[in-house]
Amino acid sequence: MSSDVEVRVGRRTVQVKRADKELFPRDGLTKADLVEHYRRVAPRMLPELRGRPLMLERMPDGIEGQRFYQKEVSDYFPDWIHRAVVPKEGGEVTHVICEDAATLAYLAGQACITPHRWLSRADRPRHPDRLVFDLDPPGDDFAPVRSAAHRLRELLDELELTSGLMTTGSRGLHVVVPLNRRADADDVLAFARAAAHELAERHPDELTTEPRKDARKGRLYLDVARNGYAQTVVAPFAVRSRPGAPVAVPVAWDELDDPGLDARRWTVTDLGDRLDTDPWAGLARHAGGVSAAERRLRGLDPR
Repeated sequence: MSSDVEVRVGRRTVQVKRADKELFPRDGLTKADLVEHYRRVAPRMLPELRGRPLMLERMPDGIEGQRFYQKEVSDYFPDWIHRAVVPKEGGEVTHVICEDAATLAYLAGQACITPHRWLSRADRPRHPDRLVFDLDPPGDDFAPVRSAAHRLRELLDELELTSGLMTTGSRGLHVVVPLNRRADADDVLAFARAAAHELAERHPDELTTEPRKDARKGRLYLDVARNGYAQTVVAPFAVRSRPGAPVAVPVAWDELDDPGLDARRWTVTDLGDRLDTDPWAGLARHAGGVSAAERRLRGLDPR
């Protein structure tokens, strides 16, 4: 018997094939459950997706099967889904652009567990409006992540950069900085590396910028590689392909020391009241500039 269903999302009807397919078999969560999650979180998620090229993490046989990462949009995707052509080395790529809840639902129906977003928008792909520091624990203890996030925020405050916080649903936290889109991606990456280096020099026993795991010696790695051109990061409220179906969730800075907070605190079936308030409300209005922050970092700001 066919388990294909039609789901009404806004003004569109989305066909979901094999809706009863278990994508999270240990949790009994189906493709239909994934579609419903993305339909539910769309009002909070879409502002962080609109205009941005996406990379799709798809697992047609569920999280215990094979996965693939898709950049180029499939020919069979409906024509009402927005697309954008962006340059790559030696050519170009046509990415999905998620402008509405129906697109989110359709992608979930294609077993896209996790949409990963660019840090820039398709109209100016080389000029990001987000900078991200990725903080994963060096071991099983989450305390180093909390400490690193606090120390990073202190530095960003010194540099007069506003920042937001998000659980990744995987291992750690993202510290997100809104940018004014004036700087090129290469300059943003260079600044992120310089800021990470400064922070590691201030706290050499806790933090490192050493990419080789065997050289970190138990210290937390300040990962800024996602700030390179065409790199992607997990989107807020995206589901991760792990048992329990954890969800990446924006949090307020005053929640950082909550003993119950960790990377996988919230799940598809346990979002609680996370959709009721927005810790990132107004974050984009405080977009800063990399050039001015770099001058402050070097102590060269003439003010």
